[in-house]
Amino acid sequence: MSTSVLADIDRLRAPFEARGPLSASLLETLAASPADGAPHLAALTEDVLTGIADPLRDDDVQLTLFLLYAGHYGSLSFIDPAWEWSTDLIAARAALERRFEDTLRRDIQVPHLPPADAESVAAALFAMTSPVPGPSLSRHVAKKATADQLREFLIHRSVYTLREADPHSWAIPRLTGGAKAALVEIQSDEYGAGDLPRMHAEIFARTLRGAGLDDAYGRYIDSVPALTLASMNLMSMFGLNRRLLGAVVGHLAAFEMTSSLPNRLYGDGFRRLGFGPDVTRYFDEHVEADAVHEQIAGRDLAGGLAEDRPELLSDIFFGAAACLAVDGWVADGILAAWQRGASSLRAPARG
Repeated sequence: MSTSVLADIDRLRAPFEARGPLSASLLETLAASPADGAPHLAALTEDVLTGIADPLRDDDVQLTLFLLYAGHYGSLSFIDPAWEWSTDLIAARAALERRFEDTLRRDIQVPHLPPADAESVAAALFAMTSPVPGPSLSRHVAKKATADQLREFLIHRSVYTLREADPHSWAIPRLTGGAKAALVEIQSDEYGAGDLPRMHAEIFARTLRGAGLDDAYGRYIDSVPALTLASMNLMSMFGLNRRLLGAVVGHLAAFEMTSSLPNRLYGDGFRRLGFGPDVTRYFDEHVEADAVHEQIAGRDLAGGLAEDRPELLSDIFFGAAACLAVDGWVADGILAAWQRGASSLRAPARG
């Protein structure tokens, strides 16, 4: 068999396994020709959703959403680019998103809304994201986590962080004025200001390699639970839907405001177990960078958008609350597993 044929086969082979009938059907569809379409997929999606109580924690739903979003990022080489705007796939994605969003809006409490001016919005966001006492994943990593647990932590983080900044960048062409300038300022730092070795995703890839892990995107998808995928899917849903512009801005604001202090603790935890600068640089970089970014995100980005488009104020705070809730559930699940003496992964990491 020729080298080119082997390369084509490798490109089309999914790097992970289905988690239920919906993801199985989608993986089979993606292995076929886009010209054939997937006319069955939307109806199957609706049928599967009728039997699911909690889509955020359902492995089949979250893997399916992850695959559908991956077609827009180009992050998985086995997905033919011609699938990106397939009306059949978009219809299935829309049905999943409706259920995903409805569940979030039902279960997540949004705080009382402040006036729609930059200072009031920033003050309310800082109040939402202020540190709370008690056990936390970052404190456990700093003081107690084993080397195996730290590698599990990196595996969870790899789903987003190897694509760091990409989900929020969908908002750039949808913003105007000062809010757009603020987002570009933040994202420029995330992408290394044009210097590849300084890109945060690239720094994290070095962290993975330094910890003895694989930096290929998608390598550990089989290992992570639904909620870890849901965290990435949340950002993708907010970023890819123009009607959710306020939510993606609020999400980024909360994300930046809750980054600096935990990353200091994460870095301390890796240093405690003897990992070197090749592993810790990612966390140390975010201690400084995100202390600046949180100010820009709160006042100039979220506050600026609220001033320009006060009708988006509610969604700004919904996005922030969703970030805190979903990422909090992910962290709680990891910590609870470790406290039981169990792995936080749904399946052992391959290799």
